[in-house]
Amino acid sequence: MKKIFKIVLTVIVIAAYIYITYRLEYLTQITAFDNIVGVMPLILLTGILGFLIALIWKRYKNAETSTAVLAVLTVMWSVLFIPAVTGNWYPLAKKHPRGTDEPDITLYEPFRKETLAVTLSSSSVKLSEDLPVLDGAIALYPVYSGVVRAIYDEEAFTPEIALNTNTVEAFNRLIANDCDIVFAATASEKQKQAAEAAGAELVFTPIGKEAFVFLVGKDNPVENLTFQQIRNIYTGKTAYWNSLGYKDGGKIIAFIRPEGSGSQTALQSIMKGLPIFKPQPLPDADENLVGNGSLMRQISVRWNGTQPALGYSYRYFATSMYPNDDAKLIAIDGVYPSVENISNESYPFTYNFYAITNGEPEGNEKIVIDWILSPEGQDLIEKTGYIKLGE
Repeated sequence: MKKIFKIVLTVIVIAAYIYITYRLEYLTQITAFDNIVGVMPLILLTGILGFLIALIWKRYKNAETSTAVLAVLTVMWSVLFIPAVTGNWYPLAKKHPRGTDEPDITLYEPFRKETLAVTLSSSSVKLSEDLPVLDGAIALYPVYSGVVRAIYDEEAFTPEIALNTNTVEAFNRLIANDCDIVFAATASEKQKQAAEAAGAELVFTPIGKEAFVFLVGKDNPVENLTFQQIRNIYTGKTAYWNSLGYKDGGKIIAFIRPEGSGSQTALQSIMKGLPIFKPQPLPDADENLVGNGSLMRQISVRWNGTQPALGYSYRYFATSMYPNDDAKLIAIDGVYPSVENISNESYPFTYNFYAITNGEPEGNEKIVIDWILSPEGQDLIEKTGYIKLGE
């Protein structure tokens, strides 16, 4: 009976090991490992398996001592495994300050002289009172600034009506009923949970299409990455460009965005619950290499004669709002994020972006959103540089 119990327990432990390694894609992507940091979680997990099986089947004269030693080793390796799976155990890891560099969004203010916001020749809607307060992602400010310019009465408008804080703060304001409509790609799970905890009901109305894109330096010869290669890079399995065809590229500098930002939420959706590796030690540089605004500026950073960085953004932000001529977009699974490929959704990371309200839109909120969905509003979406719905 005791032996049967040990067999059952062993099967359970092995099954758990297989499940975890499969869930973290260590089994299916075993050939993608090219660095000890990335493979360390698998080593630790395998060690834990060995210790547990040894505990179950131990045959030592001093049972108490052997049990204690194996138990301590199991706990120690388990404690190491948790940070190792995101790269936090790395002894040389250091925190970098977040960059603050970003585009000058005042250039898109709705009623600024020579504004960059789209100007329509006419609009069938004009609002002069009870103007809905708008906020949202930096990359979508040109959209809702254009909406304000098209349908809000200039005399009734004040700057507080169309703010641009950032995605994180915009959702906080919406949940607190400090603004009426937020324009964003989506909401993170934490933002959805915060809304639920506050009794807020986030209602997402799709108003246009956009592509989540990956960028490298212009001199990087890599033109395409697969969906799986992206996942392998951001889980730490693949850490060197040589594994991806860039022979002299050295170590990949894989940028990440702040938690809760629209682009970071998009990356998390691609990872589908896989832990994302924290940035490893980066080359010393005069500018910040990690941050919300600095990614587009630093994606072309040069180190030892190469451009080793990989980053991500949304197409409009990266190509129109805050472009970097020394960087380029790359294809994913052989499909480039062109307007045509976004329109027909053949590009794999094509997403809707939304006008988001706390509860079903009513009154002037509904009027604003209905107008955006009208041919006039969709024309504004397209002229701004995004892709309108239905294409």
